[in-house]
Amino acid sequence: MSISKTIYIPDLGNVGPESGFRILAQTGDGRFLTGKDGVVDIVETGDGKIEFVSFGSHALACVKSAVAMPTYYPVYPVKLEIPVKAVLMDLDGTTVRSEEFWIWIIELSIASLMSNPKFQFEAADIPFVSGHSVTEHLQYCIKKYCPNASLEAARNFYFEHTHREMKEIMEGRGKDGAFTPTEGVKEFLQELKNMGIKIGLVTSGLYEKAWPEIISAFKTFGMGAPEDFYDASITAGFPLRKGSSGTLGELSPKPHPWLYSETAIVGLGIPFAERHHVLGIEDSGAGVCSVRLAGYTTIGISGGNIIESGTKSLCCHYEENFEDIMKIIKGGSL
Repeated sequence: MSISKTIYIPDLGNVGPESGFRILAQTGDGRFLTGKDGVVDIVETGDGKIEFVSFGSHALACVKSAVAMPTYYPVYPVKLEIPVKAVLMDLDGTTVRSEEFWIWIIELSIASLMSNPKFQFEAADIPFVSGHSVTEHLQYCIKKYCPNASLEAARNFYFEHTHREMKEIMEGRGKDGAFTPTEGVKEFLQELKNMGIKIGLVTSGLYEKAWPEIISAFKTFGMGAPEDFYDASITAGFPLRKGSSGTLGELSPKPHPWLYSETAIVGLGIPFAERHHVLGIEDSGAGVCSVRLAGYTTIGISGGNIIESGTKSLCCHYEENFEDIMKIIKGGSL
């Protein structure tokens, strides 16, 4: 049910009718009910991926999953303190415009799964096939379009299409405009470097798809090797498939907080107690949830699905470009 009045969620802030949030009588797993055991309100983001349970003095966030158990996290207060010590940046859609390409790969995978080369997504599908993990995207599609199909078969098609298209791109024959650096990002990155601010790259993309993207972008920038530029970078690792050893990533990427937490705390050496000197920049609903649940100042940038996913209220700021974000970095506390 849509929110008809403004509701305050501790350490998150006010969410009202314009937020895109919905009010719930109970959490999806039935664990918490409004009005019982100290629960004051329960709300969820517009895409239904995150639930917030208010106890009046504090709140919990529940990250739901299409393929695994729901996970609860504490909601931490955030604020930006100067000087900014680190900027954490998403890859797809924030640093590089590539969301349309990866949505196309998911679409090809489902078309193959259905043996229907004419298959196309509806506009309503877009918030659910971008920003999350590959497995989440595919599971959503299976549930909606081909409920009798297996996730394993869908993943096999996905990697088949990915390997082919990435090979074509690296050899200069791939899909036109697949990976285009976001306008203003080169200058933004260079200015951060000149200011002595640490930069972390954070993506839910598997290594085999994410790293060619950033290599492609840096070739376009003329900025050398990305591993020499970034102070830390993290991907969702390597896929778990039969006959090979994978790494944890499909069930714990964005909107879970772990990728951002690990990049800042382990990769950049900034302890959680200093988190107010760190900010994260994201263009997707899953991404802003991830930054916010990690306890960092969350800046949304236009061009992704933040508005459509009903997650704008999780952003401390929502800006149109990197020039305006730089003003926040230089300008003081929120």
